[in-house]
Amino acid sequence: MIRVNLLPHREARRKRGRQYFFVLSGIAVALGFAIWGVVHVVNQERVSAQNARNAFLKTEIASLDKQIDEIKKLKDEIAALLARKQVIESLQTDRAQTVYLLDQLVKQMPEGVYLKSVVQKGPKVSLLGYAQSNARVSTLMRNIESSPWLERPELVEIKSATVDKRRVSEFNLNLSLKRPKAADAKDAAKPGAKGAAQPAAGAAKKG
Repeated sequence: MIRVNLLPHREARRKRGRQYFFVLSGIAVALGFAIWGVVHVVNQERVSAQNARNAFLKTEIASLDKQIDEIKKLKDEIAALLARKQVIESLQTDRAQTVYLLDQLVKQMPEGVYLKSVVQKGPKVSLLGYAQSNARVSTLMRNIESSPWLERPELVEIKSATVDKRRVSEFNLNLSLKRPKAADAKDAAKPGAKGAAQPAAGAAKKG
């Protein structure tokens, strides 16, 4: 019988098996590092791209904030200009109201009635004067009600008085001015419209 020693052959096979395992392990490790490196690079690129987008967005947001601030400043300036315009228009309208008041006092004042004082506070007007009779005061109130610029006559007080040894009715009357339109206010502010106020002023001074 021939006897064969297989120990060296088995030892060589195990050695080759270990070498093959180490080679496969090395390949697996290298492949793992390669995959990790690729993933790391891709993630870094994504992070860099996102950072770039974030920086771009921050820049655009800062630019929009500046534009919004400028728009707010413009709105504030526009609001201030509109407020000044309203004040100017109000002043023009108030100036026109005085013209209308004096003009209407002349036109609506009946015979036998004259004024001692005229006091205006905004749209409110207080008249103090004398009339030959109470009926003349009633006529004055009706004329005020029919006036296009005067309204809401309210008799505060009427009493007997003596002026130049004549008995007359002394009255205190309140009324309101209608607010004219802007176009009417401009017309009243013209030189031609001011002439209407001159006879009215004379009528007021007459008392």
